Amino acid sequence: MNREDFKILDTNLIYFDNGATTLKPVQVVDSIVDYYTNYTANAHRGDYDNSLKVDMMYEGVRDKVKKLINSEKTSEIIFTAGTTDSLNRIVFGFMKNKLKSNDEVLITKAEHASNILPWLELEKEIGIVVKYIPLTNDNTVSTENVKNSITENTKVISIAQVTNVLGDTRPIEDIGKICKENNIYFVVDGAQSVPHMKIDVNKSNIDFLAFSAHKMLGPTGVGVLYGKYELLDELKPTIVGGGMNSLFESDGLVEYKKLPTRLEAGTPNIAGVIGLGRAIDYLLDIGMDKIHDYEIELKHYLLKRLEEVPNIEIYNKNIEGATVAFNLEGVFAQDTAVYLNHYHICVRAGNHCAKILKDELHVKNTCRISFYLYNTKEEIDKLIDVLKRSKDIFKIVL
Repeated sequence: MNREDFKILDTNLIYFDNGATTLKPVQVVDSIVDYYTNYTANAHRGDYDNSLKVDMMYEGVRDKVKKLINSEKTSEIIFTAGTTDSLNRIVFGFMKNKLKSNDEVLITKAEHASNILPWLELEKEIGIVVKYIPLTNDNTVSTENVKNSITENTKVISIAQVTNVLGDTRPIEDIGKICKENNIYFVVDGAQSVPHMKIDVNKSNIDFLAFSAHKMLGPTGVGVLYGKYELLDELKPTIVGGGMNSLFESDGLVEYKKLPTRLEAGTPNIAGVIGLGRAIDYLLDIGMDKIHDYEIELKHYLLKRLEEVPNIEIYNKNIEGATVAFNLEGVFAQDTAVYLNHYHICVRAGNHCAKILKDELHVKNTCRISFYLYNTKEEIDKLIDVLKRSKDIFKIVL
């Protein structure tokens, strides 16, 4: 849908790497160019027309994010550099000051590096214990396994709502309820979910949510940290400097501003935030349910067509999501990706920043196809035709 808005597709490119980043519609690009061309100024620092317009455009995006995820206040929306930055702020700006030695944090082996490495660093620093919720036979997360993993020392559950390799959707509402009943902080990596489906942070009792603009038609280098106000208000700034302080004196007296400004030191990525706002408008104009349903339709169509391809192994056939992870028998994942690239088909190959998922899949590297709203069944048909000819793969790769 809306393929005419994505000029890069005029080059006959078939782009199936949307889990890594998405293409950008002309409307988002134009909004960024408009800022740089017609009203460039800094934010929160000027008393002239262009600066005041920047303030209005920048702050207006908080309202759009608020609507997108159904938060209660715009002051619960913090602009960051992306999901990784947001998760690091949660871990080192909040959890580091709340947790103590032997407190347990539950994650899974299917998490992205950005939701594993900060916790492992905190484990080294203050002695928390990182534990893994067992996955089911389909490598998904069940409510029962979450319940069984909780002990009296469990203080945090931090998981992706949708994983980046297998694309499974976790039972967020159920897990949020469990966290509330057990006084556990609930952190959600929304990098792969916010761009594809409706999110309700209140209904799901999410304490902290992190996501990125570039995975939802927006620019790179900008993301969102959502937190319940009373928790976010206790998050210590991990970056301090201009814009976030009310005053500081030579004798050491310092006063910081209120949320959200306190957590946005320095000149922000103004163009990126404006681009994010336009991307949100674009997605909501189409409808998140419509996008989600269309992606699932593409997934089912791909799985049916893949049955025609010999010697292929699919690792998430029974998972409802916009992602397919596969390998061709006897072919290294990167070789498959290079082969497909010869036909202008873009897929991701490797461990996808989920290096310990190999403990569950028993394979290190896979090829990943991840859909978005502009993909088509015709593109899938071309993929299948190429995969059917993969007996000639090494003539092309080598």
